Amino acid sequence: MASERPRFAFTVHATDGKARTGEIAMRRGTIRTPAFMPVGTAATVKAMRVEDVRATGADIILGNTYHLMLRPGAERVARLGGLHEFMRWDRPILTDSGGYQVMSLSELRKLTEEGVEFRSHIDGSKHMLSPERSMEIQRLLGSDIVMCFDECPRADRPVAEIEASMELSMRWAKRSRDAFDAGGEHATDSALFGIQQGALDQSLRARSAEALREIGFDGYAIGGLAVGEGQEAMFGVLDYAPGQLPDNAPRYLMGVGKPDDLVGAVERGVDMFDCVLPTRSGRNGQAFTWNGPINLRNARHAEDSGPLDERCTCPTCAKYSRAYLHHLQKSGEMLGAMLVTEHNLSFYQQLMQAMRDAIANGNFARFADSFRHDYLATR
Repeated sequence: MASERPRFAFTVHATDGKARTGEIAMRRGTIRTPAFMPVGTAATVKAMRVEDVRATGADIILGNTYHLMLRPGAERVARLGGLHEFMRWDRPILTDSGGYQVMSLSELRKLTEEGVEFRSHIDGSKHMLSPERSMEIQRLLGSDIVMCFDECPRADRPVAEIEASMELSMRWAKRSRDAFDAGGEHATDSALFGIQQGALDQSLRARSAEALREIGFDGYAIGGLAVGEGQEAMFGVLDYAPGQLPDNAPRYLMGVGKPDDLVGAVERGVDMFDCVLPTRSGRNGQAFTWNGPINLRNARHAEDSGPLDERCTCPTCAKYSRAYLHHLQKSGEMLGAMLVTEHNLSFYQQLMQAMRDAIANGNFARFADSFRHDYLATR
């Protein structure tokens, strides 16, 4: 780790409308923004070696606090040198707090002011996850960007329930801040992000943003979206939510998304993203291209000797035909999942670089319109 690098420094190099490009400088390296973080839930980006993830252009990846806590265990990872050493990734890692699982595993948990008591989906064992325990786990993992612990309610819940959840998340945010600051050396080497909640309600989001500003964080996430509300509703929130957060800190939209989601969110001022979609889709035969997503299991690809995407520079597109990828997918071969995942992650990083370039050149609106014209043309 280079000691001369700052703990955390965010710089905006250029803006175009609300869109902005810059970089986050950290001990383990620089993250170019807008940034897409491949998801490495269980200390691996599925179907990829870490050197191949880096080769796609990724500056940072994401790990999952809940899953790593259960298996192999945060204490074990710490004894083995931390998450970076364990998985052999030497650049920044962001770990989510486990808050999403508070929602997604609602049938297995009991929610109180203290935190969340739940049964493991693996073996049924009981666990308690609180703001303090979440900070401890992320410290043991050696996370570079730590997320505060929160609750993420579904957007279709009653407003009173969403308000109570948001207020609980803000109390947990303060406890997360206090526990993080008490973490010794880890607190001086890593960063802490707060998470705005409030579902689709503008006034609740404003209150959440104000509470987070008062506590103070290195970066700010927009949580509670991409949970079934649809793109139009999500963009409706993003029309105002990024502007409620500090201009001098990165804004991270959690769990998003499809390529056209990313373009629309950058257009509205978002700097960071993560999503399982490129890896999950790669395992299921869906490839993302500049002309829209394609299903490689479709028979029309069976004798297509052309590349997956003529504009893509990844090794999969350089070496293999659609016909071969179709064959691998239909045969259930592991290589099919590996090659399409490599392409999808490469495409996402190429998209992020194209957006960074467009913002720097002052032509982001033209780029976004051209991208949507080509990407959505077949829908």
